[in-house]
Amino acid sequence: MDIGKRLKQLRVKNNLTLEELASRSELTKGYLSQLERNLSSPSIVTLEDICEALGTRLSEFFLEEEDEKVIFTKKDAFVDEQDSYITHWIVPNAQKNLMEPIVLELLPKSKSKNISPHEGEELGYVLQGRVVLCRENDPKGKLVNKGETFYIKGNEAHYLENRTNKTVKVLWISTPPIF
Repeated sequence: MDIGKRLKQLRVKNNLTLEELASRSELTKGYLSQLERNLSSPSIVTLEDICEALGTRLSEFFLEEEDEKVIFTKKDAFVDEQDSYITHWIVPNAQKNLMEPIVLELLPKSKSKNISPHEGEELGYVLQGRVVLCRENDPKGKLVNKGETFYIKGNEAHYLENRTNKTVKVLWISTPPIF
């Protein structure tokens, strides 16, 4: 761990100058500067004093935050092939997030699984072909063409149906995760 970098990060986060931190921790500005530049190493007692002045505990100081993954590649995706559709899980472990995106490939003359009523909302964007959005209160469904979007509340059962002889692709996003 880069102790100097972490010290500076916390000091800046708390909007403190080196002088202000020196005053609060009863250390010199020069010594703190050396610590931040890793020219000197603090004792545990000194580091505890600095942490206290920064409003944190020593145990929290050493917790390194993992870089949050924000870019996902084809290698990250998981593909689940069913008889009538293929689900591409494009964000791994998305069920732990607030929303869950998939790319759904509906084979010709097929339906997606039926989504039971749930709290939340869904958005779909047709990438290829055309699909029919069928809902409990509208079993005939509404046609959604390539380049068009559907946005629904999850309060009634629904599914997508491909009534054509070509494969359809839909980017489908749910919040909270339900797929």
